[in-house]
Amino acid sequence: MLDDTDTIAEPAPVPVPPPPPSPAPDFRQRQQIDPDGSGRYRSAPPPRAGVAPPAGRVAPPSARAPGAPPPSAEYQPPAEAVPPPPPEVAGAAVGEWDVVPVYYGTDRAERRTKDRLDYGTDRGRRLELGRALVTVPKAHREPLIERPWAIRVFNITLYEEAEDPNRHFTMQEVKALSEDEFLTVVRERLAASKRYKDHAFIFVHGYNTSFDYAVYRTAQIAYDLKFDGAPFAYSWPSGGGIASYTYDRESSGQAEPYLREFMEMVINKTGAKSVSVIAHSMGNQPTLQVLRELRRSKPDDVRISQVILAAPDVDRDNFENIAREIKGLASGVTLYAAGNDRALIVSRNFYGGIPRAGDVPLTGPLVLPGIDTIDVTAASMDSLGLNHSGYAENNDLLDDIEALIERGVRPPKLRTPRLEEVTTEHGAYWRFPKAAR
Repeated sequence: MLDDTDTIAEPAPVPVPPPPPSPAPDFRQRQQIDPDGSGRYRSAPPPRAGVAPPAGRVAPPSARAPGAPPPSAEYQPPAEAVPPPPPEVAGAAVGEWDVVPVYYGTDRAERRTKDRLDYGTDRGRRLELGRALVTVPKAHREPLIERPWAIRVFNITLYEEAEDPNRHFTMQEVKALSEDEFLTVVRERLAASKRYKDHAFIFVHGYNTSFDYAVYRTAQIAYDLKFDGAPFAYSWPSGGGIASYTYDRESSGQAEPYLREFMEMVINKTGAKSVSVIAHSMGNQPTLQVLRELRRSKPDDVRISQVILAAPDVDRDNFENIAREIKGLASGVTLYAAGNDRALIVSRNFYGGIPRAGDVPLTGPLVLPGIDTIDVTAASMDSLGLNHSGYAENNDLLDDIEALIERGVRPPKLRTPRLEEVTTEHGAYWRFPKAAR
């Protein structure tokens, strides 16, 4: 850790030649470019006739360019990212990135900057809808969210890399929409879906998450899963800081009515025939409450496909009570738990030692009827070393989630054969094996 006496030598900038100018395609036409059915919208024209698109996943390149300084352990995403010029603007150069649309709902208070629409940490007390266009560099390495690295000491930025859509996730556009406008663009996306035909997923983030990072995470999951359905993000007003735990706890609770309004809209009005829900960490608290209410009002012609509860920061006994009430709501409910999740360990201590639903204490993970529990302790990984985002930052887990959402394969061992089945007096659960040394 650096202190105020350390001297930081600013690294020499690495020259990046600009891409050759090219006439930009019309935005509406560009949104339909999807040559390999992956759901990844290209910022460049489709391949030439007779040139087959690449099949399957491509081995990622190195996470950083040769000669670039290593990322700092003190990295934090910039609070206000300035987006690059949209490719559809006349004269803008075509870059090496794809564009992923994310349809968002939030009860954060709106915060307009000089560059773009943003949402801060304050509570807006109403549901706002919109669409974000996220650029994903073609050099993206699964399952990372490539953002500019920075050196910060005591929240003072000593050095910060310039944002570049050729190498980073960036916000190309954030646009608020009326309900009618929102439903129109979502229905267009669903109508064009192929691999995940008429399928939507809703991602609800956890503690210590900014609006931008929630949108980036949703885009990363959609991009890595080759999800060509409609990806939705719900962002409740997290404080976006390590010290904001208490505020986040209360803020996630007050977001429940707005999250319910958003989820009901996605289920009832978008035309999606299959909806999956991914809730992470503290985001499980309002999500579970909403799912309990939806259990009583779900339309017969809409199927909730998969409910994925990743590292839920929820009281274990309360989780068990709600789990009984949502039984039968979805085709499958999956709980990812980890024994090395530091955020859940802190939460457990905060609540007097009571295990959280996402914990794996010495007695083992929570095993309940109707829920597939997977111990991901051996697979969990987080770029900040907190082991609290393993569901999205580990390829093993992404592969498991992909098979689950795309094909609904259950039990877990049928879709991920390397999982070990463990039998307990309460039933069976599965776990990723420890890596051989």
